[in-house]
Amino acid sequence: MSGFTIIEGKAIAMDRANVDTDQIIPKQFLKRIEKTGFGQYLFYDWRYTKDGELNPHFELNLPENQGAAILIANENFGCGSSREHAPWALSDYGFKAVIAPTFADIFHQNCLKNGMLPIKLKPEDVSYLLEEAKKQPLQLKIDLENETVTNNASFSVSFPINMYWKKMLMNGWDEIELTLQLEEKIVKFEDDAAAIS
Repeated sequence: MSGFTIIEGKAIAMDRANVDTDQIIPKQFLKRIEKTGFGQYLFYDWRYTKDGELNPHFELNLPENQGAAILIANENFGCGSSREHAPWALSDYGFKAVIAPTFADIFHQNCLKNGMLPIKLKPEDVSYLLEEAKKQPLQLKIDLENETVTNNASFSVSFPINMYWKKMLMNGWDEIELTLQLEEKIVKFEDDAAAIS
């Protein structure tokens, strides 16, 4: 994974509550074993009509919403099953962060473990951002180091993040890479254990 301190780019609105992981990435696309290639199936049942054509009314398909890096959603985003493919699909599509008032716990953890930043803001701040994003364009700057979200006007708000996950995201580490930093000590422990047995 690549570490980051700043995410800057277009933010788009998905003003829907209780968006579940079955909608984020439907079950029929979970056969892949790689973490890539899921972006084309993101929100598949909403993005496409029954005829396989792009739904011109769906948020991600609007011309003004192309190239977005930040998704602004409503409460309980990522609810439902605990599939890790949901943040994979969001990331593969191009999103680097999701802003919402609340997230499903497992989805929130899966985002952090896969290098995506889920940001919890107060409902009134999310409502403001949703309305601004509907007007387009809305450019946001997320400063992970200083834990702030700002726009090119006067909006500026802080967000909470656990220091462990902040460090992991800034360094681009997943939990395996974090463990491998202790490889020398692990090898020594194994060698010592082998010598005793």
